[in-house]
Amino acid sequence: MNVFQKYLTLWVLVCIIIGVTIGRLLPCVPTMLSQFEYAHVSIPVALLIWLMIYPMMLKVDFESIKNVGKHPKGLIVTCIMNWLIKPFTMFGIAWLFFFLVFRGYISADLAKEYMAGTVLLGAAPCTAMVFVWSYLSKGDAAYTLVQVAVNDIIILFAFAPIVSFLLGVGGISIPWDTLILSVVLFVVIPLVAGVTTRWFIIKSKGWEYFNDVFIHKFDNLTVIGLLLTLIILFSFQGETILQNPLHIILIAVPLVLQTYLIFSLTYGWAYAWKLPYSIAAPAGMIGASNFFELAVAVAIALFGLQSGAALATVVGVLVEVPVMLSLVKIANKTKHLFKK
Repeated sequence: MNVFQKYLTLWVLVCIIIGVTIGRLLPCVPTMLSQFEYAHVSIPVALLIWLMIYPMMLKVDFESIKNVGKHPKGLIVTCIMNWLIKPFTMFGIAWLFFFLVFRGYISADLAKEYMAGTVLLGAAPCTAMVFVWSYLSKGDAAYTLVQVAVNDIIILFAFAPIVSFLLGVGGISIPWDTLILSVVLFVVIPLVAGVTTRWFIIKSKGWEYFNDVFIHKFDNLTVIGLLLTLIILFSFQGETILQNPLHIILIAVPLVLQTYLIFSLTYGWAYAWKLPYSIAAPAGMIGASNFFELAVAVAIALFGLQSGAALATVVGVLVEVPVMLSLVKIANKTKHLFKK
């Protein structure tokens, strides 16, 4: 892990401080930024999120899908957990905590917004950081490539219907056109751009140049895009955070529980199905972690920069690294239980 990835939680905390300070001392900044919107999508934030997502899409190797038949059981576990179980357990856990356990601390309106943000996280399995988690847990790199490519294809078709259904069940109405526009803007366009760029560079300069030189040119763009997005978001969220600092912890509780639950179910299923550790570890990691960049982008597009939904998705960024590193430790310590 590079320094940014390893200390992501620290950078998020710094962005909270900077963003809240800007919102309090320079309220003209969020006021000015709020003027640049189209179809409820913040143009500055959209540009920054593209800077985050495009480099990730460069890493997606759709040619790896031809190897999908080599580990069918692993992909069955991954796909069922990610798309038929994870979004629904996230909804259930969020509803339990926001509407029952924390009812005395969170208003009904905020509870709905927080649940919306957590559902967006639950419906977006990881596509980038899973490479890091797979590497740290000594997972099969080829299998990780396949499962990421398969999940990116599924996201195109399943993300919007699942989000719409679960939020509808939760009594939250969302505009379908904005949801579909968000998927097009933050998944389809960067994915097509990434795949096209990947194909062109590899064809013209070769795989080694692409993997060792070209792709690393975008490392800093991803960092800059995420940090600036968080600062902008927290400049809008300043009053909410100052008035309800406890809410960050309250949001984190169901997110952390969901992460450990999904990892346990996936990893346990892989063990029961007698899959090798090198397949079980990345299968557990991709379900446990989230495509938080997409969740943040869609939350902002659907509910706005000042919404509780946007805040909830950012809390997902806050807890991601320490929780996932703990799961990496668990995986490495239980490696001996699996067949070779």
